[in-house]
Amino acid sequence: MEQTPHLAILPSPGMGHLLPLVELAKQLAHHHSFNVTLIVPTTGPPPESQKKVLAALPSTINHLFLPPVHFPPDMNPEVQLFLTIPRCLSSIRDALKSLLANTDLAALIVDGFGIDAFDVARELGVPPYLFFTAGATTLSFCFYLPKLDEMFSCEYRDLPEPVEIPGCLPIHGRDLLAPVQERSGEAYKKVLYNVKRFRLAEGVLVNSFMELEEGAIKAQQEEEPGKPPVYVIGPLIGSSKESERSECLLWLDKQPDGSVLFVSFGSGGTLSHDQINELALGLEMSGQRFLWVVRSPNDKFANGAFFDSQSQNDPLVEREEIETVVTDLMKGGEGNRIRNNMKELQDAAVRALGKEGSSTKSLSKLAIQLKNQTIK
Repeated sequence: MEQTPHLAILPSPGMGHLLPLVELAKQLAHHHSFNVTLIVPTTGPPPESQKKVLAALPSTINHLFLPPVHFPPDMNPEVQLFLTIPRCLSSIRDALKSLLANTDLAALIVDGFGIDAFDVARELGVPPYLFFTAGATTLSFCFYLPKLDEMFSCEYRDLPEPVEIPGCLPIHGRDLLAPVQERSGEAYKKVLYNVKRFRLAEGVLVNSFMELEEGAIKAQQEEEPGKPPVYVIGPLIGSSKESERSECLLWLDKQPDGSVLFVSFGSGGTLSHDQINELALGLEMSGQRFLWVVRSPNDKFANGAFFDSQSQNDPLVEREEIETVVTDLMKGGEGNRIRNNMKELQDAAVRALGKEGSSTKSLSKLAIQLKNQTIK
């Protein structure tokens, strides 16, 4: 009897990396009849929020936790992200060997911080795929970074002219991703190393859709020697029956349409105590309704990149500035324009995920490719 095709999916540490890959697993299991094993790295005991998400998955999706890897408490979190998977390779090899022996394994899918697992996959004859969660514009930049690194010797923030990334609007060097702003730093070296290896993937899955990033997507889909095919499969939308009982969503349903500002900096968006206080006061002063996902403050690794600071030595954004920006966003003409654009993109996203939508077709094309290469 022929076995159901099986996929191994390897997220990097953190809920922001796990959740998109969980949604991808659900889509492939529910709509394309794959079984999936999530191989979850850890840097300590798994948090309850993570265990709760994994426990709620259907029977076609199982998971296993890798033995934890440990880092010095003062190590830069960005560097930790890049080092976790390399330090798990032995455990990943064992997990893949077990899946090869017991399932009809078709591929390994990793996110952008799991590229080192490609080596183990190739060693075992498992086709590796990259799932890129940050969108097509960032992917275009990643594919372009090695060339940019060869073209210039200065810091990118010091470039006199904007950077021309294929398929994207020109962007000033100072506005590029935070990890590439210090080219002598460890984070930059890790980013450059990783993006050079993106081309080793059998295919790249992008969590975006055509109407959102048309220029970047078309640039990625142009054929180029050594460049893997790109499958645009987003947006991946989280679904949970429990969310229907959430108190905050019940409150949200009672508010006038378009009247609530959602404030969130992602699962890794850590602010200092002082910045949390200023943000809270600024939101209160604006008089606008808001729904804020608050993370525990961290003064040591507060991510000032979430705010456009006025000086490198004083990244704090004060309450008065926050009040002004929030009020303009919710009541001003620019805010109306943004909300109208968001409604158009929302409708486009629904079309992309429809039965004949571009993302639905792209995911189906990927599923066929995966099933055709199931390892014998």
